Amino acid sequence: MNTLLDVSDRLYLDVADFAHATPHWFQVLAEVWTEAGLLVFGALFLAGWWRSREGSSRMMALALLAPLATAFGYVVSEALKSLIDEERPCRAVVGAPASLVTCPPHGDWSFPSNHSAIAGAAAIALALSWRGLVWLTVPMALLMAFSRVFVGVHYPHDVTVGLLLGGLVAFLVMRAAVRPVGTLVETARSSRNSAVVWCAGRGPRAHAPAHAERPRRARHGAY
Repeated sequence: MNTLLDVSDRLYLDVADFAHATPHWFQVLAEVWTEAGLLVFGALFLAGWWRSREGSSRMMALALLAPLATAFGYVVSEALKSLIDEERPCRAVVGAPASLVTCPPHGDWSFPSNHSAIAGAAAIALALSWRGLVWLTVPMALLMAFSRVFVGVHYPHDVTVGLLLGGLVAFLVMRAAVRPVGTLVETARSSRNSAVVWCAGRGPRAHAPAHAERPRRARHGAY
């Protein structure tokens, strides 16, 4: 265990030295991305919900579950963090250069990385609900996790475990809840409340009457 921590310390120092050797604009970009990436994931959740309004009930269920599964990933990560009192590397690693962002206060523990857990959960949840996004969400999550080490507030093992933990929790939540949530979507789509129907979407059947009318007109015109 100590050997693994020593390796993580050395990797942290290597990344910290690399970070301080990069241009100032690149450092600022990393500082911005470490927080802004969460906003991008949020925008993708909204886009996924919007595109699912005319999709199947399962498609809408997955879109609705994506942010919920991500929240579960954060909760599990935070619970684990409260059990393991690991000091932040920006305070604990001897000889480390100053972190690019303010080092979190004592008591805001390091393991695992909540940012990475959220990123990992969001990447997997979005990939399951919107298959074509996997090539975008996974690199986004990896970059966000790396940025937490780059700015100096996490060890490499913090972000690695955070990514894997968040992704696993999101996968399990999505698989376990898709059927019951799909049933709720079906119920919402048959509601008489227009606001509920707007939120759940009308699904692919909303276009069925228009298509069904065309053959009838064609047959009537033939007589």
